[in-house]
Amino acid sequence: MFIGSFKYSVDSKGRVSIPARFRKYINPEANDTFFMTRGIVQCIDIYPQDYWKQEVLQRIDQLDDFDIEESIFKRMLLELAAEDKLDSQSRLLIPRNLLEFAAIEKDVLILGQNKKIEIWNPDIYEAHKKENEKPYAEIAKQVMQKRFK
Repeated sequence: MFIGSFKYSVDSKGRVSIPARFRKYINPEANDTFFMTRGIVQCIDIYPQDYWKQEVLQRIDQLDDFDIEESIFKRMLLELAAEDKLDSQSRLLIPRNLLEFAAIEKDVLILGQNKKIEIWNPDIYEAHKKENEKPYAEIAKQVMQKRFK
């Protein structure tokens, strides 16, 4: 389970370290391999290989290529997607096109999102939080009631 937030930097080659607290939750089935793609908002989503194959690909496979909206979504999700394996220093190489999509230059905010990891430009993350500034209690009530009726 990936939880918490960490401030890191991307090196000149586009590599970012995966926090030690996250590494201990990587299943052996993931083989230290991750899939990266654009997030629903302006961030990078990173999925361990086992979760990507078991959950994400199953959903992608269910999309109808003859439905315009579904095929557009699939194309947009996969066009920037990449795969990488942790190097000996527990870093992932983030492709330049994903760094550009997320407007990441040097500093990054790494957020645990339970089964996936998000990588943000810290300034964009703060702006995103301000744009969606509802009290936590209000959001919790709305989301939890909707999901568990």
